[in-house]
Order: sequence, then structure tokens, then C-alpha cells
Amino acid sequence: MSDGSSFYITTPIFYVNDVPHIGHAYTEVAADVLARWHRQSGDNAWLLTGTDEHGQKILRTATANGVTPKEWADRLVETAWKPLLETVNIANDDFIRTTDERHEVNAQKFLQHLQTEGHIYTGEYEGYYCVGCEEYKPTSDLVDGTGDDAGVLVCAIHSKPVELLHEKNYFFKMSAFADQLLALYEANPDFVQPESARNEVISFVKRGLSDLSISRSSFDWGIKVPWDESHVVYVWFDALLNYITAAGYGQNDEEFASRWPATHIVGKDILRFHAVIWPAMLMAAGIAVPKQVFGHGWLLVGGEKMSKSKLTGIAPSEITDTFGSDAFRYYFMRAISFGQDGSFSWEDLSARYQSELANGFGNLASRVIAMVVRYCDGEVPLGGEPTEADLGIQATEKRVTDASAAFIDRLAIHEAVASVWELVDELNGYITLQEPWALAKDPATRERLETVLHTAVRGLGTLTVLLSPVIPVATGTLWTALGGTGALTDQRIDRAWGWAGGTHVTPLEPLFPRIESTVG
Repeated sequence: MSDGSSFYITTPIFYVNDVPHIGHAYTEVAADVLARWHRQSGDNAWLLTGTDEHGQKILRTATANGVTPKEWADRLVETAWKPLLETVNIANDDFIRTTDERHEVNAQKFLQHLQTEGHIYTGEYEGYYCVGCEEYKPTSDLVDGTGDDAGVLVCAIHSKPVELLHEKNYFFKMSAFADQLLALYEANPDFVQPESARNEVISFVKRGLSDLSISRSSFDWGIKVPWDESHVVYVWFDALLNYITAAGYGQNDEEFASRWPATHIVGKDILRFHAVIWPAMLMAAGIAVPKQVFGHGWLLVGGEKMSKSKLTGIAPSEITDTFGSDAFRYYFMRAISFGQDGSFSWEDLSARYQSELANGFGNLASRVIAMVVRYCDGEVPLGGEPTEADLGIQATEKRVTDASAAFIDRLAIHEAVASVWELVDELNGYITLQEPWALAKDPATRERLETVLHTAVRGLGTLTVLLSPVIPVATGTLWTALGGTGALTDQRIDRAWGWAGGTHVTPLEPLFPRIESTVG
């Protein structure tokens, strides 16, 4: 990482047909942790999130609720989607809505450019359409329905019947970009990650690409096709453009040049849109492709993907109201391998909260500060000549600082957190072995006591900096108690082992209080 490097990271923009669940919050937190980490590495990081508000699914949902699509979107954005960011403590730089004028106007500019350059033509299409996915589905993505849906084809993702549609639409010549896409994947193996996602995308493109229907004429809730207002832009073609319209495309060339390209964090179910359709669109427009597309796994509840329609959705507040936002962020970044599916359980959350956050990190912080207050009147001692044990802690501080940064560069968030936690465990073991409470009883071991406490405070400060992108509330409190110099968010995370320590500590309340109530 270099000072001032641009790091533009995005979440998908989420449909406003319903309220968010922890699967949406998981994506938000992952992108936020990466953005915070890069900011503290000296990079010019910019995090974008937002909402996707056009398309047939939104129109039907709004109609069913007796309001216009815009009224429905406004209501959901203000009462559910923006509050989600507060619930899990997201420090986003921008929030885009596809109903924003800045998006609609510049999306039309993009589409007009493709039409002028000959990448769009008129044609007819018949196929199976999943309103839930807002996508025409090949038969390979459909399964036979069961129960009430027996005898009809259903979407493999939503388990709901698809509709057979026949429309005269505008088409994007996506098939013309198959070779360029394969060359992109070959030349840049990191463009699509993890490896399983990359292999899936390459296999999909090698089977052959069809041209993409990019307009609908059977309803009018969407961005108008600029040369034919009887059509609206296909919702995915519209939505993907948010990543550039928010970054200044079409209205601020300098801003756009300074931010683009972006790293996209998406769920694996929308990987093809981002790793195939989106770069093809950009190639056609003569715009650089994204820096990377990372398809993370699904959150599973009872072995199934998180879903409101299947009543397996869990509201993030159900967790944060009991455990707090830091515990939410830590649990999902630590317990689930980023890029793989992961199962959520209340039992695992509760166990990790108690053993890792409360007893592991929280108790470490309380013990160290309490001993400095008790034995040194709150003054951080300078200590004497370090022993092998003390030098071992210093070496671990440097090692986990470097290792966690390397993991973040690979977007391996879970491995970065696990690496930092090695210092938590080592510091706890160090204090147990050094027994500062015993050293405090003998004036002859005063210098050794001060060296141990000095080493422990230094290690705790390193942890505070390293964990600040993951658990910002607790580390902010701890930073104040440690007397840290300057704002915690201004501390260079890639130099966490050399943090600017304070000279005086203040008493600390438990960072992760014991939770007695039964949850789940």
C-alpha cells in the first residue's frame, strides 16, 4: 500500500422490495472493514453503498402495498436501508439511489453512447423471466416446482415460478466481448476472486455468451431509453451503472478519473452480472474494467441461504440490540471465511462473544489498565531492560501487523482478524506467566513489574489500532483509556506496532459486558 493510493470499494446496491437482513449487513460490514483499513493505511479510500429502486419487482411490491414505486422506495430507504448503516456502524462515503437524478441522467448518457457506437440493436426475445432475480433464466438455472408449484418451472434461487415472456426489446451485443473477457480473466487472475468464483465465471463465458436484452416495454417503472421512451432500461443494466455514476461519470471527469476503477464486493448469486455483463458494458464504452470483483459466500440459516421469502431472514437489530454493533462486526468477520458460505447460529455467536470478546480481548484490556492504575497510579511506566519474553511480544506485534495487512490485500478479512488475535492470545499468556500481581508484592522486582506493564500497554495499544476497523466502538473507548495521541482513525494501521502511546491511562469499564439473557 502506498500513501495516497486510490481505493474505491463498493457493495451491491440492494433492492428496496423488503427490509434488510443480516446477509445484507454482512456485505456492508466486509466492505466497511476494508475501507476503514485502507484509510488507516494512508490510502484515499471511498466506500459506496446504496439502493436499487427500479424494475418489475419494485413496481409489484409497491402496487401490492397501495403506493407508487417512488413512495415505496422513499419509505424503505429512510426507515430500513439507511438505518441499517447506523445499526452496524458503516462509515460509507456516499449512498446512491438509482432514482437519484445524478444516476438517471448519466445512465442515459452511457446508454446513448453505446447506441451511437453501434453496440445496441432491436430484436425480439422469448424466455423464462424471474422477477425475483430480475433476470431471464436459462433452463439450466430452473428446477421443477413442488407442492403448490408442481408442474411448473421455478427459479433455483428463489424457488418461485418463472414467467414466460415474449418482448420486442433493445439488445446489447454482449456476445462480441466473449474473447476479450476471457483474455481479461487470463491476464489478471485476481480480477475475479475467490478462485472458485473465477472458475465458475470462466466456465460460463466459455460456454458462449448471448446478447443481452437491455430494455422492457411491458411496464414503465425505470429509466427511459433516451431514444425511445416507450422502453425503460433493464433494471440490472441500470443498476450496474451506479458504480460509475456515483463516482462522477458523465458529470465530473476529474473526480471519476481519481476514483475509478473500483473493487466490487458482491454475493456469489450476482457474480455473473458483475464479472461478465458489467466489464463487457465498460469495454463497449471504452472505460476501464473494475479493479476486482469478489464474490463472497452466503450466510446459511438451518442449511439454507438467508431469505425473507423463506422466513429465514434475521434482522441485524435482533443481534445488535443484545450484543452491540462491534460484536456483530467481529463475529461475521471472524467466524466465516470470507469468500465461502458460512452458517450462522445464535449459540456460536454467544460463545464467541463470551470467550473471544469478553474474556479474551475485553478482559485483557481491563486487566492491563487496572494494574497500571493500581500499581503505578495510572502512569505508564518506562520499564527496564527487556527480557526474551518482552522482546517476543514486540516481535509478535510487528509480525501480526505485517501479516494482517497482507491478508487484507488479498481480501482475506477472516485471516487478518485471526492473525491479530494471535497477539490477544499471546498477551494473555504473557501476563499469566509474568504474574505482575506477584511482582508488585516485592520492592526488589519493581523494575521488572514496570517492564511487564510497559510491554503489556504497548501490546494493547497495537491491538487497539489493528482492531479499530473491525470493532470501532470498543477500540475507540480503549484508545481514550490508553491516553492515545490523536484520533484513533488517524493512526497508521500498517505501523500499528509503533503507535504513539500515551503516558497516563484512565479506568476502563468492561468493553464487552457479560450477557445473561437467553438469545435466539
